Amino acid sequence: MSRRPPFDPRLLRRVPSTRRQVAVLGGLGVIAAALVLAQATTLADLLATAAGGRLDRAALLGFVAAVAGRATVLWAQGAVSARMAATVKAALRTNLLDAVGQRGPGWLAGQQAGRIATLAGRGLDALDAYFTGYLPQLVLSVTVPVAVLARLTFADWSSALIIAATLPLIPVFGALLGWQAQAATERQWRRLSLLGGHFLDMVAGLPTLRVFGRARAQVDVVRRMADGHRAATMKTLRIAFLSGLVLELVATLSVALVAVPIGLRLLDGGLALQTALLVLLLAPEAYLPLRTAGSRFHASMEGLTALDDALTVLAGAPATTASADKVPLLTAGEIRFEGVSVEYERTTALRDVTLTIRPGDRIAVIGPSGAGKSTLIGLLLGNVVPTGGRITVDGVDLAAADLEQWRRQLAWVPQRAHLFAASLTDNIRLGQPEATIESVRAAASAAALDDVLRDLPEGLNTLLGERGHGLSSGQRQRVALARAFLRDAPIVLLDEPTARLDGVSEAAVLAATRKLVAGRTAVLVAHRPALLAEADRVLRIEDGRVTELTPGRVPEPVEVPDGVERPDAAGDRSGAGAAR
Repeated sequence: MSRRPPFDPRLLRRVPSTRRQVAVLGGLGVIAAALVLAQATTLADLLATAAGGRLDRAALLGFVAAVAGRATVLWAQGAVSARMAATVKAALRTNLLDAVGQRGPGWLAGQQAGRIATLAGRGLDALDAYFTGYLPQLVLSVTVPVAVLARLTFADWSSALIIAATLPLIPVFGALLGWQAQAATERQWRRLSLLGGHFLDMVAGLPTLRVFGRARAQVDVVRRMADGHRAATMKTLRIAFLSGLVLELVATLSVALVAVPIGLRLLDGGLALQTALLVLLLAPEAYLPLRTAGSRFHASMEGLTALDDALTVLAGAPATTASADKVPLLTAGEIRFEGVSVEYERTTALRDVTLTIRPGDRIAVIGPSGAGKSTLIGLLLGNVVPTGGRITVDGVDLAAADLEQWRRQLAWVPQRAHLFAASLTDNIRLGQPEATIESVRAAASAAALDDVLRDLPEGLNTLLGERGHGLSSGQRQRVALARAFLRDAPIVLLDEPTARLDGVSEAAVLAATRKLVAGRTAVLVAHRPALLAEADRVLRIEDGRVTELTPGRVPEPVEVPDGVERPDAAGDRSGAGAAR
């Protein structure tokens, strides 16, 4: 009833278990068609004999059994379709989360979080109407009309011919209206996605909006977007009601075209009463599944649109390789960048980088903001895939390695550590969920969190707010360092851990950082000169190229208002892009 197929074959590939459930629905549809014929036949026999003054007990029992069978099949269809809906939604949500993880933070940063959340939540929930309403009726709209036409061909071929000629009118009119409904529903879904994404962005940036006096204006924007979504929803409902009216009218007229000749022939004595009753009972049954499918189609359109979006997102995710086919990385040895380049959509972050990181090296990375420092860390984390060259660990290409095992060798402290709405203990245990409370307490102490714990009402059991609400920036950084201490990994990656910190917090974080990098391989993205003292090698990234500076001649980074550092070129050891 629209340009979109009634059942997307991509769904069978993504959720193979639906194949069996679709087959069960098909079998139940065949049984339901047989029971429709049995019910009409036994009821016609019962009424015909009752008109003659007697009661056909066999026909009565058969009619009751057929009605009970149809009720049982209807219940079974509901149970199977509900299970299918739950299975598909759970599988698609899991696959969506996996796809977001595979695409990485770089892709996610370019998306609206509200749109993804709306798709995974409300969007996939709308599939209930498709699986529990439209799909079972779609099966019946194939099996029942075919069975009715086959039965009437032997009972009264002229009536069968009229039904065969008028039956296609319902899907034809349904398709014409379905195209309009599909376009309207897609507009409605786009407006809902925009509304969800904008609302989430507005809530996240509410403090900034208030400071700049734009909170009220954004409320008006959300109101206009909500009104647009309301108008689009009402337009979709108008089309749905119009479709229902048209389909009812077509079906009624079609049944009348069958019923009027039957009545005339019955009066003339050219047709037996039992046959006439059978035709009159079966004719509406032929049109009913198509009419019901047409009305339920509109209720399922939002879910189908969301399904198409979800499958599109999943299709763009990189293919995953089974862990058994990947090379394990159980030790963290020498890391080599061999002509590595990284290109984004609008810029080139790294150009032909050749670099060797030996076990025990402590490397500071400096350079202007946006030069590619965080991209270098992302490559080591496996969150960024090189567009040229390769990265090897002990001679194993990182692209062919088991990233899960590789990441177990890493401890990462980002610029802005994300804390979850959970206890402080659970936040520190993020990388080591099996760690004992004694280990957590030791890690917190090593990260200079003792004074913080004394001020918290329940110490390590204190529940934090969303994104660590209740802690200062410096305290959140120390929680991130505590995670790294608890991880106890041989390689430590620190992405500007002292950025945006005051002097006291910076001193505490630096003291904890010295303990953390001692005896480990460390890569530190440095915005402030204090971190350079912890490094025995200094790399500068500028314009995507990496050069190594002489340790004794490293110029002090100059901080400009936006936090960009521009080291003097005097300490540059080589003008080439290779650092060894």
